[in-house]
Amino acid sequence: METVRRISKKIRLRDRYIGGGEDISVQSMTNCPAHDFEGTLNQALRLQEAGCDIVRMAVPDEDAAPVFNCLKNGGVNIPLVADIHFDYKLALAALRGGADKIRINPGNIGEGWKVREVADACRTAGVPIRIGVNGGSLDKKLLEKYGSPTAKALAESALTQAEMLEDMGFSDIVISIKSSRIATACEAARIVAADSEYPLHLGVTEAGTEFSGIIKNAIGIGSLLCDGIGDTLRVSLTADPVREVTAGKEILKSLGLLRGGIDIISCPTCGRTRIDLIGLANKVEKALEYVDKDITVAVMGCVVNGPGEAREADLGVTGGKGEGLIFKKGQIIRKVPEAELLDALMEEIDKL
Repeated sequence: METVRRISKKIRLRDRYIGGGEDISVQSMTNCPAHDFEGTLNQALRLQEAGCDIVRMAVPDEDAAPVFNCLKNGGVNIPLVADIHFDYKLALAALRGGADKIRINPGNIGEGWKVREVADACRTAGVPIRIGVNGGSLDKKLLEKYGSPTAKALAESALTQAEMLEDMGFSDIVISIKSSRIATACEAARIVAADSEYPLHLGVTEAGTEFSGIIKNAIGIGSLLCDGIGDTLRVSLTADPVREVTAGKEILKSLGLLRGGIDIISCPTCGRTRIDLIGLANKVEKALEYVDKDITVAVMGCVVNGPGEAREADLGVTGGKGEGLIFKKGQIIRKVPEAELLDALMEEIDKL
């Protein structure tokens, strides 16, 4: 049964939209030193090449604010987000520096008049605001009210800040609620989704290194996406940011929420496997990483899990003793030696 998506308000971000049923965007964040503009540019270009839809950058001081125009002049064509904490003046500097979106945290931005300054400047520039709430920087009054950064506390923080912006005449709002606790992040997002029409950015913060972080994010983000909740996402990892993009796209592909791109299926191997299937599967995944064809490719270990179980795949390979079969929609089309399986498979993919 196909998931019914929550249709949120549509927010314009540069030359694209967030929410309103638009494609779910995958985001990441640069991690070069904030004042290393050349390094940040190179990293942003790598993210763009990997398929990242939106890139965020930290702005710790006003000297870092010109980075946005630097990236745009250097060939980065995707929207750029300024990550602002504590000092509202940094948001204003980021706007002058070319930021396409401002992310502020209601737990640390300060008094209402400071938020108004940011809202007025964003309205004039036609730039949306992302309200970013997380469990590690919740407003002290809410901590006192709820005793800890509970899901209700996080949701109230986000919705209160959104109401403040609305009262100031600003409504181009995206909400992000993150926690290192998966259940808390999911519950908070569900509360906001039920009580508002704002687009939601999904993620599990401080998720850890690549292996454990991907698992945590896949559970949290995937659970919400299965509920139809979510308009953008970031798979936060202590790793190369490009890996965040790869993981985010894989989550979307696995749920049928990403058009285009190759979906690879492979069997887990067993005692019947007579070829190096693990090695072959990894090579196939690497070879197809940036191939933009909307097809399913199967890498199977034996005749049991070959053309039969993977008959719906557009193309596939299955192993035998020192050789393998190439099949298309369940029909065998070629038999080749094991050493030639990858090349033969790629030849058939090129024909599609």
